[in-house]
Parts: sequence; C-alpha cells; structure tokens
Amino acid sequence: MTTNGFNTSVRVLGEAKISSPLKSHNISGEGGTRFISDDSRITVDVQVETIEDYTDKKLVLPSFEQTGPRENIYFDPSKLKCAIATCGGLCPGLNDIIRSVVLELYHIYHVKNIYGIRHGLQGFIPEYGHDVMELNPKSVSGIQDAGGSILGSSRGTQDITMVVDCLERMNVGILFMVGGDGTLMASKHIADEILARELKISVICIPKTIDNDIFLVSRSFGFDTAVDVATLAIKGAHNESAAYPNGIGLIKLMGRHSGFLAATAALAQQDSNFVLIPEVDIFLYGKTGFLQALENRIKLRKHAVIIVAEGAGQNFFDDQEVKYDASGNVILKDIGIYLKDKITQYFKEKDIPISLKYIDPSYIIRSLPANANDSVFCGFLGRDAVHAGMAGKTNLLISFWNNHYVHVPMEASAGKRKKLDPRGRLWQSVLEATGQNTFFND
Repeated sequence: MTTNGFNTSVRVLGEAKISSPLKSHNISGEGGTRFISDDSRITVDVQVETIEDYTDKKLVLPSFEQTGPRENIYFDPSKLKCAIATCGGLCPGLNDIIRSVVLELYHIYHVKNIYGIRHGLQGFIPEYGHDVMELNPKSVSGIQDAGGSILGSSRGTQDITMVVDCLERMNVGILFMVGGDGTLMASKHIADEILARELKISVICIPKTIDNDIFLVSRSFGFDTAVDVATLAIKGAHNESAAYPNGIGLIKLMGRHSGFLAATAALAQQDSNFVLIPEVDIFLYGKTGFLQALENRIKLRKHAVIIVAEGAGQNFFDDQEVKYDASGNVILKDIGIYLKDKITQYFKEKDIPISLKYIDPSYIIRSLPANANDSVFCGFLGRDAVHAGMAGKTNLLISFWNNHYVHVPMEASAGKRKKLDPRGRLWQSVLEATGQNTFFND
C-alpha cells in the first residue's frame, strides 16, 4: 500500500510455515487468542477532511500493519541465531530494550543463541577487535537499573558489505538494530545488501532518539525520561532566577532539528518564559528581538527563565565553517554559550545588572536509566521487534503510531525527519503557557 509518497507494505523473507511456540502461552478461555493477523491495520491518519471520498468510492484508508505475535513463524527457534547492536548516542532505555529482546527470544521463543554486538557498527568490523557478548537471562539481569548500554555504542559509518559479511560468518538470522536516524539509514543499507545477496536475514530496527524526531514515529523511548529530568533543570533555573534581582536562568536542552523536548518540558514545568526551538527563527536585536523581549520581562517581573533547544539559532553562525562529526552530522555551534554571552553583553551595555545561571543537563539525561513509563514502553518495543523478526518480516522499524504499535517500512522513514509544527497545538500551547509573545510587542 502506498500513501503520501511512502509505501506501507512490509517485506517478508518467505512464507511462515512453523507453528509459533506462543500457542502454549495463548489466552485462556473459549475463542481467545493473542495472535495478530497481517490484515490487522492501523490507519496512518486519524483525521481526514474527505472521509466521504473513501466511503463513496469504497477506497481503503492508508494504514500500517499492526505489530504482535503471528500464529506461524518463519524461523526455527532451535536453529536460529540472533544479534543485537546499539548505535549512536546514549539514551535512557537502551538496556531495557536489550533485556526485553533477550527475555522474549529466550523464554517465549526458546532461542538460545543470542549475541550482543559491542560498540555499534564497529562490532561487525574485524579490525576493531571487539568481542561478541553472549546474551541470556543471566547476563541481562538487572541491567534495566543502569544507564547507558551494556553493549556500548559508537558513532560513524562502516562498510556495509563488511557488516553483512560478518552476519554471514556468524550465521545470524535476525539482526536487531537500536538507534536513531543514522542507524535507521544504516539498517536500510544493510537490509538492501542482504536482499541483493539473496540471504535469509531479517533486519528489525528499534528507533531511538531523545529528540523524538524520527519520521512516522509519534513517540520514541527515552523521551519521557528526558522530559522528567529536564523539568528538574527548569525548577532549578527558576529557583535560581527568582532568588536574585534580575535573575536569569538559561537552560539548553537536546533538539538538533526539532523542538519537541524543549516544548514538552516547558509545558510539564510551567516556569519558563521563553522557549526557543529550531523550527521558529530567532532574532536577537530590534524592538521585536529576543533581547528586547527579555529586557521587557526583567523590568516587569525581575526574573526570567529561558529554554533553548541545541539546534535553535544556528542562523547566527552562517558565516562560520561547517564541520561534520564521524556520522556525517553537522556539528552544531553552541547556542547556549552564544546566548549566555550575548545576554551578558546586552545588559552590561544597558547598565542593567543581572545574575545569569547557565544549565546544560544534556549528558546527564543521556546516560540515565529509563523512568517507569519508558521502561514499560521499551518492553513493548522489544517484544514486538522479536515477534516481527520471528515471523520473517524485515526491513522495518517498530513504531508507536496513533496509540498503537505498528510496522513501518524503513524506506518510508529513513532519511526523513519529524519536526514540530509552529502552527500546531503543541507550540501554540507553549506560547500560551509562557506568554512569550506578549514580550515581543512594540
């Protein structure tokens, strides 16, 4: 099925002919079943303005395939080998994902050969010499209480042909990749190379990003934990700013291209007066510039709290050389330090004394264990990833969409990015909660 420029059809390795061992775990009672049919679909769009077009012409609403266990599976669990790798930046919930995948494979599907690939894509490349970690219930016991990833991670691209060579040597049947947009692209290339070689290897991606900006994924794990910790930073900034005359608390949060974390944290802890995000241009000077607005707030209330997403205001650095990290991402200029210096300079020239406190909790957030909500969420993602792989599905990511878990083909999401809509309800709620627009009036 193709819709809005992307295909929602899921690729499979072949016909699923093996009876699922989950039948022994089936729902008790007459007619009860826990199995999901491939025909079970979740609509892509909840709201459509032209529903009559679909009903009158008997068209089918575009939809994603629903996740969950299938009655028949493709792989023989007794002979299957699986591998899991965590890639990119650290994120709360990585260990929860690993644990969920391992426990589901081991206890429910009775797969005993599960390997952890150390340090992301580097773990597939012989020259790095990273050992493979054998995973089982004992090795993952309690890891959900620790931050980071027991498998480690790495950034940067690797030779995809060498990755697939490694999978062939190890006789891996299912590869679980956990990572963000770069990992999603790498997973797609791995799946494409596997297809070109006509191998029977399933590639399942579990999307990970604190920024919550993966296309066709309404919520990513780690985001809820990040909001929790960000609210603590906002509380601290508010207490500091309110305690001193003309106090200013400035907090920089994650969000390279999307302002979801900054906006959501601002609504969760309504102590901020300005929220600056990448999707909305910032102007520093002039009667309607940010610095004048900040001065207006200070004169009126004697303190202010500012939240800035790390990708905001990059237009201020257009005249500087663009640099890239190992993964090919643009290295952002530090908007937090830039704003701190500009605010300090502005008020000094105005001869207005201020007390400015700058807070950057980014790496604290990334390395923390998941909170309870994220931990539960990771459990669902991990189990559904296993169900998809065992059924022989491939080249897909596990997404949370319209309050359901669905299979999204990698090609539908890879290379695209979800952004906050400045005209949408989330941003309009931020404007109402902060009242920041009132300070930009002439």
